[in-house]
Amino acid sequence: MCGRFTLFVVGVDLAEVMGLDAALALKPRYNIAPGQDVLAVRAGESDGRELCTLHWGLIPHWAKDRKIAYKLINARGETVHEKPSFREAFKHRRCLIPADGFYEWQGQGKHKQPYHIRLKGGGAFAFAGLWERWQPEDGEPVESCTIITTTPNALLTPIHDRMPVILPPQAYQTWLCAGPDRGEDLRALLAPYPDEAMEAVAVSSLVNKAAVDDPRCVEPATLL
Repeated sequence: MCGRFTLFVVGVDLAEVMGLDAALALKPRYNIAPGQDVLAVRAGESDGRELCTLHWGLIPHWAKDRKIAYKLINARGETVHEKPSFREAFKHRRCLIPADGFYEWQGQGKHKQPYHIRLKGGGAFAFAGLWERWQPEDGEPVESCTIITTTPNALLTPIHDRMPVILPPQAYQTWLCAGPDRGEDLRALLAPYPDEAMEAVAVSSLVNKAAVDDPRCVEPATLL
């Protein structure tokens, strides 16, 4: 699964990676958790891209209340095209969720060691995401998202049995704009990212607390 991630890259670098026209003024985030708002990029007019803010935890348009969001922070890539909660969004409402790292926890007896997983050399990348617009009976519409996961690569296998789908930049346009008739092409993108391009750094257990959101979360820890 993917339950926490980071985005503290410089805004101008993120804009370049995401193919946006202008640099972004970003507040560094070191411990993004489910239930919070996250940045996303989705298709705009004339095959362009627009930046938006989405609630992390998908609320299908048919949901009776928003509590379902807590169960839908991730979608399995193997079944995303057929599950009722995700299949319409997979056809019509895909997005990129910018990040520069994510956390996973490796079980070590009674202790779980958190790792910050990122690209070698650092830098921004994009998770494959889906988004939805939900209209409650009373109140404003809520736009929400989920992060798609897949089987782990060789780097992640000793740490966790799932990993988020990280899309290569050359796949961004296809992911955002391909029509529903290209489901097979889209599913082919939901693969593990090459392990040789990534690194996993053990970090402090401070990241276990969602309220802690500062550079200490990504500082390397000494393993016992």
